[in-house]
Amino acid sequence: MALALSEIERVKTISKEDFYNNYVRKQKPVVIEQLTADWPAYEKWNLNYIKTIAGDKTVPLYDDRPVSHKDGFNEAHAQMKMGDYIDLLQSKPTNYRIFLYNLIKEVPVLKQDFKWPDIGLRLVKQLPMLFFGGENSKVFMHYDIDYSNILHFHFHGKKRCVLFAPDQTPYLYKVPHALISREDIDFDNPDFEKWPALKKAKGLVTELNHGEMLYMPEGYWHYMKYVTPGFSMSLRAFPRKITNLSKAAYNVFIMRYFDSLMRQWRGQKWIDYKNRKAIENTIV
Repeated sequence: MALALSEIERVKTISKEDFYNNYVRKQKPVVIEQLTADWPAYEKWNLNYIKTIAGDKTVPLYDDRPVSHKDGFNEAHAQMKMGDYIDLLQSKPTNYRIFLYNLIKEVPVLKQDFKWPDIGLRLVKQLPMLFFGGENSKVFMHYDIDYSNILHFHFHGKKRCVLFAPDQTPYLYKVPHALISREDIDFDNPDFEKWPALKKAKGLVTELNHGEMLYMPEGYWHYMKYVTPGFSMSLRAFPRKITNLSKAAYNVFIMRYFDSLMRQWRGQKWIDYKNRKAIENTIV
């Protein structure tokens, strides 16, 4: 038995009005296949190009180890020169990923390679974040701290994206005081005897190819798997719903600091408690 996933709708191109009315207003994901076709990045952005222009930059790396009370909020697990990291990506599968990295701030020439899409969202211009991963590396199931509307562009290879709408949260074993589901769930091949509520969850899936863009609405859960080595860029717009704006403010200004404080105070007992509550709070 597999997760109940349906394919995310795809369009080649779309007008600003249609995108806003049919997807943003309805909070419905979509893949736009040719949004980047006229960007220099469409021709230029591959791993070798990034190595050429940013190989000397030291980058933060994350792997798929479970959250520990010793880790700070989104604290990196290792560091490496970008050139060495790309050599690693191209030589063998690795769990090391780059996550939420503002490479464009470090290498401003990259700004010339993409265009801010005029697509009906007021995008936050300071935050073009990049993500890199090796073959079969995974980004655990989570939603974003700021409840943004996200335009997620993929480059170099393929990436599998599984999404769940916020109304599916009761079935996803959400960890309290966090933005994640239980990290020991394998969303590629879930154990439904251990995690029976997942049978009720209805999700969406797509495989992004080079240059394609996935729109993820506010608060959508997402799990990413790099089918091949590659990298992605996210552009974001603040949430439109007042309720989501207030949730984002709570996450940014209260939740993450409370969680860090409890990790310091109670250590691993706090992590274990949250993981227990994730099961108790989930509807079976």
